[in-house]
Amino acid sequence: MPAASGPPSGLWLPLITPFRDGAIDVASLRRLLRHYADQPIDGLILAATTGEGMTLDEDEVEQLVMLTAQALQEGGVTRPLYLGLTGSDTSRLAATLARTANWPVDGYLIASPYYSRPSQRGLLQHFGALADATGRPIMLYNIPYRTGVNLDTATILRLAERPNIVGIKDCSADTLQSVELLHRRPRDFAVLTGEDALFYGALIRGSDGGILASAHVHTREFAALRPTILSGDALRASMQWRELSDIAKLLFAEPSPAPLKHWLWRCGLIDSPEVRLPMTSIDDALAAAIDRRILRSKVEA
Repeated sequence: MPAASGPPSGLWLPLITPFRDGAIDVASLRRLLRHYADQPIDGLILAATTGEGMTLDEDEVEQLVMLTAQALQEGGVTRPLYLGLTGSDTSRLAATLARTANWPVDGYLIASPYYSRPSQRGLLQHFGALADATGRPIMLYNIPYRTGVNLDTATILRLAERPNIVGIKDCSADTLQSVELLHRRPRDFAVLTGEDALFYGALIRGSDGGILASAHVHTREFAALRPTILSGDALRASMQWRELSDIAKLLFAEPSPAPLKHWLWRCGLIDSPEVRLPMTSIDDALAAAIDRRILRSKVEA
């Protein structure tokens, strides 16, 4: 698989991991990949939060990567493929980078250490050690409401000096911090939002795109938003977003990716909405609301 060229941009999909009877559902995974091969996405991320990566064992992560890479190759698809990683043990993560060195991935999305809440100096050294452990591109993942620690702008800018730290998935939930980062970042350092409900605002402020679970559905419409904004057509962009804004609310009304898996199951893209504990299936009221939204989409198509 060819390496990604240039910093990440556009619409990236943090692919769900389909399960059936406790195992990775290979048939559904292949169906998903065939479907998204025809969609205007700019990159794929495996085994991240939406992919329930923390519930996958090492063998399953390898299986997921190999199946995905094979399907992309068979379909003649050359989009970059990143592997999601997280952990609070720097040496163990460095060992994971070494173990996956020959895997067919183009880069990594690496979240801040969770629970341990290191200082900014600790974060700088943590990500610096990981950058030293691989020659592949790394996207930082800043999501303090999950990890308990925030990568501040000064630390991000220091890390951006490293040639293989190419961007960040920004879920800081702090608009002022996001704006400051966009103003101060190097030209070749990408900022992609991971906040689905804030996608429009992030693009208006100058973000390079998004890593959006919601873009599993209405993918073309999500992908069309950034080109419209870049063209300067603010009215059309506002109208496009108005048609999409309720989707993120539905898909995050209960912990992700359970609502999303229900939607994909109802549309026949996966054979089961199964999630792994501690995630649970969605309640009947949300299921009915999603079913109504799917029906509306079919009527409007």
